[in-house]
Amino acid sequence: MSGAANRERPNAERGEAALALGGEVLTLRPSFAALVAAEAELGPLFDLVERAAEGKLSLADLVALFWHCLVDREAVSREALGEAVVAVGLAKVTPVLKAVLQQILAGK
Repeated sequence: MSGAANRERPNAERGEAALALGGEVLTLRPSFAALVAAEAELGPLFDLVERAAEGKLSLADLVALFWHCLVDREAVSREALGEAVVAVGLAKVTPVLKAVLQQILAGK
């Protein structure tokens, strides 16, 4: 992690989620552009949601989804994001994944 946390706190009203990693809080915003980019890499979003619901979402898929939704990608590299997710453990990031998936399904 670069030590540069987001200046803005995540705003749930805008569909944002807070990802606490390495003493920093990163903001994830599943915007249209972010989701289109994630879908281009990971395949259809409904398939992604189904894999997650079945417990078949890979770590690579999770990190890719988070990366595409990350508001400030200059705060952390994709590799560092993945390492930080592994360091805190999947149990800690699962609520964030749930929030992002809920936003994908329900919208604002």
